[in-house]
Amino acid sequence: MADRENKSYRHKSIRLKNYDYSRPGAYYITICTQDKACLLGQVVNRKTVPSDAGKMVRQIWEEIPSRYPGVRLDAFVLMPNHIHGIIILERKSSLQDCNQRGAESGRPQGYLAAMSLSDIVRRFKTLTTRKYIDGVNQLGWPRFNGKLWQQNFYDHIIRKEESLHSIREYIANNPAQWELDKYNPFSMNRKDNLPA
Repeated sequence: MADRENKSYRHKSIRLKNYDYSRPGAYYITICTQDKACLLGQVVNRKTVPSDAGKMVRQIWEEIPSRYPGVRLDAFVLMPNHIHGIIILERKSSLQDCNQRGAESGRPQGYLAAMSLSDIVRRFKTLTTRKYIDGVNQLGWPRFNGKLWQQNFYDHIIRKEESLHSIREYIANNPAQWELDKYNPFSMNRKDNLPA
């Protein structure tokens, strides 16, 4: 029990301290599968061919704006063991947004606190994990090791238009660069694949 209280066992946040991740803005994110397991598809002829699980992940990604008021998506790519995408928080959610969404969906109405980037990613991971488990149980998808996704995710706050264009280009070209990708378990660019 004492080990669990030891600070060295606590997960450290990689978010910027004192930055409000519910602020309007564009955010580039990368989310990796646990152990970088290639569960989402494969790259063939420099293009991603998604597995059924990958198609599910992409569909849930595309549904983000319909689930969360004031959230828009930009560039996105599905890779065998990770995703890259741009999430744009246009404004903080308001009571009117929540009441309108609640009335349309038949759900209870009330105030919706501003969604942060971490809230959106956490909900995305939860929903995709649940759907993936259904796929394992009902469709024979490969099992994952403990968790579908790594605990954390990478983010970059996009502050300039030039950065936005560069990131869009990187995302679009990612499948063509899979052989060199640091997330590719078979890439010679991985530090753990280098000869001793």
